[in-house]
Amino acid sequence: MSINLEKGGRINLSKEAPGLKNAGIGLGWDINATDTGAAFDLDASVFMLGAAGKIPSEKYFVFYNNNESPDSSVKHLGDSRTGEGSGDDERVTVDLTKVDPAVQEIVFVVTIHEAESRRQNFCQLRNAFIRIYDTTTDIEVTRYDLDEDFGKETAVEFGRLYKKDGEWRFQAVGQGYNSGLQSFVDKYA
Repeated sequence: MSINLEKGGRINLSKEAPGLKNAGIGLGWDINATDTGAAFDLDASVFMLGAAGKIPSEKYFVFYNNNESPDSSVKHLGDSRTGEGSGDDERVTVDLTKVDPAVQEIVFVVTIHEAESRRQNFCQLRNAFIRIYDTTTDIEVTRYDLDEDFGKETAVEFGRLYKKDGEWRFQAVGQGYNSGLQSFVDKYA
């Protein structure tokens, strides 16, 4: 049975899903009817952070142009340029057994490609979510529906996996930013 989280909520994956080794991270959203003159292109990105809160090298920034981390633990399964259809719009897999021991936290963000020039922001989206499921059984472990009323934000940190006391945990974040992908690169690189 899936555990629904609210903003700021946490779950100990080691206790709630014992034996979870291959986690799927599904990110999804629906687009409201807009009149911006351009299609929406949202991009999921992953930052694998060390103890200092920074990526050990640029290879630990996984996104549509770098689909796999150097330790082969995190794989981005492709860029959905339309977000059409139900279910996950973009997916990432995390093999928790392969994550480099130097990595303490894995951050999942979604940004709107060329948001400023396309006059787009997260208030034009609905039904945004992040979920974690076991890729072996396809059973959903936890889900966070972002019910926030986003304004002019063009980037959102959906959630983060982190290690505490040797156990993997997940936190629902839902923090919006008025920035693009580069601001996360600047923050975590």
